[in-house]
Amino acid sequence: MGIVTVAIGVGLAVSLVFSELFGLAAGGMVVPGYFALFLDQPINISMTVVAALLTFFLIHLLSNIVIVYGKRRTVLMILVGFLVRSLFDALPVWALAPLQALQVQQPLEAAEPVQVIGYIIPGLIAIWLDRQGVVETLSALFIASTAIRLILILAFGTEIQL
Repeated sequence: MGIVTVAIGVGLAVSLVFSELFGLAAGGMVVPGYFALFLDQPINISMTVVAALLTFFLIHLLSNIVIVYGKRRTVLMILVGFLVRSLFDALPVWALAPLQALQVQQPLEAAEPVQVIGYIIPGLIAIWLDRQGVVETLSALFIASTAIRLILILAFGTEIQL
């Protein structure tokens, strides 16, 4: 099994434990597993959280104009998250250069591209930001992701590469 498969599986288990023990969702069932794989790329994690917050606020503004609830709200969160990710991808390279410079990298190693993680991940996080609150969701997400990363390090060693 590949590292991504194991990360998602462990993420599902840890998310279930968080949900049952603490009553908190960690931004969706699969999100902590993906975040665990990218914990060594804090700029990408930050960009994903910013995209999720932007998605959450855009839907919140839209709900002041139009009635948005239930399935419609869920689909809009995922769709707007997808569009926000696409917007971030469309930014010119020079706009992301300051963020690229902040990334930690080994000498003679090419920098990882600055990007939002996944296309539906921002929308999934935004759904839970809306349902249970910003602090609760982000706290559970980062704690669960760290626990998953620890499990992956114990299983695969310190060098976790996608």
